[in-house]
Amino acid sequence: MTQQVLCEVNNCTYWGSGNKCTAEAIYVVSQKGNQASNSEETDCKTFSPEENQLS
Repeated sequence: MTQQVLCEVNNCTYWGSGNKCTAEAIYVVSQKGNQASNSEETDCKTFSPEENQLS
């Protein structure tokens, strides 16, 4: 099944044209244990900064 994952973090290695995530898999975790109440309580562990964006 093809899935579309959108991402607006344009300095991520996996960011693609049209705000599409190009990672083969996405790993998201909760900041509050095993459950989250809203998106603000989650983190994308797949994020990896682009080499040319590092300072």
